[in-house]
Amino acid sequence: MAKPFYRLQHFLRRAQLLLFFLGVAYIMAGSVLLLQRSSVLTFQRETDTAALPSLPAPPRSLELPAARWLYRRNVIQKSSSEHNLSHKKDRQKGTYIGCFINNETEHALGGTILYDFRKMTSALCQDTCSESGFRYAGLEYGAECHCGNRVCARRARGEDCNLDCRGEKGSRCGGVGRMSVYRVEDRLPGQRRYRTVHYHGCYKKPQNSTADFLIQTSGPTHTPQQCIETCTDQDLPLALLRGQDCFCSHVPFLFTIQMSEQEYMCERSNQTNHTSPYDLDYYWVYSTPVLDATCKERRFMPQKSSTLVALSSFPGAGNTWLRHLIELATGFYTGSYYFDGSLYNKGFKGEKDYWQSGRVICVKTHESGQHEIEMFDSAILLMRNPYRSLMAEFNRKCAGHLGYASDVHWRSKEWSEFVDSYSSWWVSHALAWLRFAHRLLVVHFENLQEDLAPQLKTITAFLNTSIPEERLLCTKSNRDGHFKRSGSRSLTFDPFTPKMRARIDEYIRTVDSALRDRNLDGLPQEYMPR
Repeated sequence: MAKPFYRLQHFLRRAQLLLFFLGVAYIMAGSVLLLQRSSVLTFQRETDTAALPSLPAPPRSLELPAARWLYRRNVIQKSSSEHNLSHKKDRQKGTYIGCFINNETEHALGGTILYDFRKMTSALCQDTCSESGFRYAGLEYGAECHCGNRVCARRARGEDCNLDCRGEKGSRCGGVGRMSVYRVEDRLPGQRRYRTVHYHGCYKKPQNSTADFLIQTSGPTHTPQQCIETCTDQDLPLALLRGQDCFCSHVPFLFTIQMSEQEYMCERSNQTNHTSPYDLDYYWVYSTPVLDATCKERRFMPQKSSTLVALSSFPGAGNTWLRHLIELATGFYTGSYYFDGSLYNKGFKGEKDYWQSGRVICVKTHESGQHEIEMFDSAILLMRNPYRSLMAEFNRKCAGHLGYASDVHWRSKEWSEFVDSYSSWWVSHALAWLRFAHRLLVVHFENLQEDLAPQLKTITAFLNTSIPEERLLCTKSNRDGHFKRSGSRSLTFDPFTPKMRARIDEYIRTVDSALRDRNLDGLPQEYMPR
């Protein structure tokens, strides 16, 4: 009996010793892997610096995302600091009117659309629609918010709207192909405010043109605001004012009339007594917040592309805005070298797609290393005045995509350190893409703001696609989307010290010279130091 017991004891001692050695080996292997990963990252940084000996290095906080895609995908940027409509104290208390069908053949509401795949609530949707001047708010798939002034689909069974809102358990947010519709608080006529109204200009209807597209509204007199409200209520995307007569129409009508350079002709038609029937051929034309059905369609590329196109910019240069414009103009999703959860939650569905999948029309990146640049076959380089880029990125860091930094932030040491590191990155980023990109289109943020349509046509031609006129009109009408900081906040002091300005002005001259050396247009005049 003693002998078997001794053998068992001896075996357990050996097993314990074996487990101890295995544990030590496991820890040592893990340490080796960590050291190896660290050396790889160090080597990458050294080679990038060696490849660009004359360029300042980007801030350290943005070097790690270039290491591995798998690492980037597991890091979700926090969006808790973002100031959006969901944090408002005053909530809409609308009336739930029912569950309605919403699919490809029947669209319940025809206004704007807002996505939030994490925080959507019925109150957020109602607030958004109310502030955009709409009477109804509809929620679908638990995360999509639709606005409109008329419910144009059939009623569905109440139990079909069985999905909870992503940000509010127990609150109805539609279903699959089903929309929970609320009537929001009505505002008095003339008091509604719209985010996405666009004035197209004074247009002339040709003599041989038909007026069949026009729908005349009732009422003896109209102001532009009243006409826009009337056409929005009828779910029509165009409002036309001739004198005090209001007409509504669909988008195709705009392509049957001609824009007039003589603005005074519309002013003449606005007079009560028309001196000539010729005056009746002129209309002031506005886009209402109602989106044409074509403009709502966005999808991944039908066939995987064999070429990778970068949409590169320094942070704060307007990359998100340009992505919004490209998606609206082409109907295809854009992707990202990173993963920003807050942008995905706002409807950029390409944000989660692997950046080399070939399913997106272009890929956002802020990288500036030679290796990262040469992975792309071509690139759009979006540039912006460094003073404004720095302020925009600092606002984002302090208060999210749509917020503003406080005066305390601007006067802090954090701001001066930010300018020191990021201003040098502005110049190194531009010079690196000018040097290493295989095929490059340079776009200036300021030119895009001033001359949207021609700039977008140039960009889409570079992307080997074209813009249908209907989508171009939608892009003009909804150019800001939901990705622009509301209002403007002017500082009462200059956040840039003379020392900062001297350094940034020198960087501006360096980039301007590099552009001209490549036979490209230099920086816009407003960039240049005076």
